[in-house]
Formats: sequence, C-alpha cells, structure tokens
Amino acid sequence: MKRTVYFFACLAFAGILDSCSGNKFITSSGLRSEDFRQKVNGEKTALYKISNKNGLEACITNYGARVVSLMVPDRNGKLEDIVCGFPDINGYLSQPQNYGATVGRYIGRILHARYVLDGKEYCLQANHTDGHTAHGGDPNFGARMWKVQQVTPSSVTLTYLSPDGENGFPGNLKVKLTYTVTEANALDIRYEATTDKPTVINLCNHSFFNLSGNLNSSVENQIMWVDADYFTPYDKKKCVTGELWPVKSTPLDFTQPHAIGRHINDEYGQLQVVNGYDHAWALRSPGDDSRPAVWIYDENSGRKMEIYTTEPAVHIYTGNGLKGKVKGKNDICYPFRGAVCFETCHFQDSPNNPQFPSTTLRPGEVFQSHTVYKFTTD
Repeated sequence: MKRTVYFFACLAFAGILDSCSGNKFITSSGLRSEDFRQKVNGEKTALYKISNKNGLEACITNYGARVVSLMVPDRNGKLEDIVCGFPDINGYLSQPQNYGATVGRYIGRILHARYVLDGKEYCLQANHTDGHTAHGGDPNFGARMWKVQQVTPSSVTLTYLSPDGENGFPGNLKVKLTYTVTEANALDIRYEATTDKPTVINLCNHSFFNLSGNLNSSVENQIMWVDADYFTPYDKKKCVTGELWPVKSTPLDFTQPHAIGRHINDEYGQLQVVNGYDHAWALRSPGDDSRPAVWIYDENSGRKMEIYTTEPAVHIYTGNGLKGKVKGKNDICYPFRGAVCFETCHFQDSPNNPQFPSTTLRPGEVFQSHTVYKFTTD
C-alpha cells in the first residue's frame, strides 16, 4: 500500500515538474513546451500547464504573465481553445499584441502622459501618437519577464518587481499574481501589490475570448449581458471625458441580454469613435465578486462565461482592430471582431479624474484585486 501511494505521489510530482522544468510536454490545445523556451533579457521563458479533473486547462507563460490557451468543454464535453494567442514564444516576442497579457502598471490611457499626486506632478512615458500613456507605456507588464514563485497542478503564482521610475511611474511596485483553475470550471485570477512610494495602479488580464471555440469566426452572434447602468464616454479622439453616461436608450444597454452584433453598427457617435464597442461599463455592484458582473453565451457550443470581479468597471472590447493579418495558433488569422475582451479594471485616466474611484496605492497598503471567469454549458 505504501508503495502504491508513493508511486502516485511521484506521478503527481512529475506532472508538476513537466510544467516547470526542462521536461517536454504537449498540452490539450496542442502547444509544445519546448516552443516556449527562450531567453529574454537573460531570463528563461517557459510554459506552465494548469488544469482540473474536468479537463479544463489553462496554459500560462511567464513572459508577460500571459494566458496562452484556455481549453473549455462545450455542451457535449468537447474541449476547445477559446482564447487568441500564438503557438510559440517567438510569436509573442515579434507581435505587438496584448493577447492574454497582464497589462500594467496602468491599463488604459492616462491623458497627456501626466498626473498629479500629493501635489507632485509625474511625467510618464508618452507611447501613444497623441502624447498619452497607453497601457502603462512600452513595454508594459505584458512584455516583461515575470518570476515563477510556485506551481501546483491547478495553479501558478508569478511575481514582478516594477522598479521606481519604470515608464515614469514612481515607487518600487511588487506584484504577485496567481492563476488557478478551480474544480467549479473557472479561471480564477488574484492580484496583490505593494509599493514604497505613493503611486497609481490598474492591473488587468487582456485575454481575447471567442466562446465558440472557432477562433476564425465573429463573436457578433454571441449573447451578452452587462450589469451596468452607466458607461464612460469618449471625445472624438477617444479620450475619456470624465463623465458617466446612462446606457439607457443607447446601443451600450446590455441590461437585457442580446447579441453583441445587434446594435454594434448603429449610427451612434460613441460606436463610431472606436468602430464598435471599446468602452468601460460602470458596474452596479463595484467590489462585489459574489455576483456576476457580465456574462456571454454562445448558442452553437452551449458555452457560457460568467465574470465576477472586485473591480468597479469592465472594459469590453469587441476586436474592432483585428484585421485578419495576424496569424495565431493553428495558422488562424484572427478576423475582424473575432474575439471580445473583458478587462476588469478601474476607469481610464482616473488619476486625473478625482470623481472616479481612486487608483492610488500608498506604502503600507496592499493592493488586492480578484476576477473569475467561470464556465458552464446549457
């Protein structure tokens, strides 16, 4: 009996080693571990496989703490990959995309690449053509090397130290991120961070989802519901105005579920600015991760994804910038509106808009954020 227990313990431990050592393995999505071995700035990249007993499997790389693949069953139990990405690490290194990335130090824009905190002005890296800071500058956290702190069969914990002054942001920011595949068929994401100087922080995962499992198709027929009565509008240059507009009687009203594509091409100024949906919805229950904030459903596969979060907003982007020119996994060139992002976060330009929830983090405080993508079938 002791030998049997020892044997199975060794098998379990070997499974962990497969995901974090030099051993070769192939994932359910067809990814090969050896295709993710590279050196970036003297540090080794790797692929980590986490899963549950139902077969739900996520693959994570420490380059940008990215979700590379996410295998989810349909109504018949068929596992399919539902996120965009590349089949090897070279794709991520050569293509300036945020597929599956952990974006920071501040996702979204900070206008004019500046903000004032405690009476001091901080000038950030202006990496946008109009002189703004977008997604925390270039490179953001999605193009940085993260350290792997712990790996289990169902979770991986990564850390990143963003040094004082990186892309203009103050403070040495220590970030810890844990991905967990739960037995409830969810991808659970937890963030923690501390700083030694007052700073601002807005972290988020930037996965591109297509619940159909056919990453060569549009998401416009998928049904969406959003628990929000207001959204943040743009001016003509896609800069947030600092206002909150009601969704009622606009194409951004998803309080009653309907297809993403039903109103996406309406003649409405906010849609025309970004050629679709690319807005932050202000959630009705900010901070409450016990109830769904958003759900999306694909009728063909029967997959439904519910999103729970402690964040005050979800920024929904319908892949309006995808043009069928970037070749990803399985040689698919991701098409226009071929995926949708659900970025759980604070609002853009919050440091310059005190009416928005604060993104300030101070020494002695611990930033914490929690988001869950939970999967069911009809």
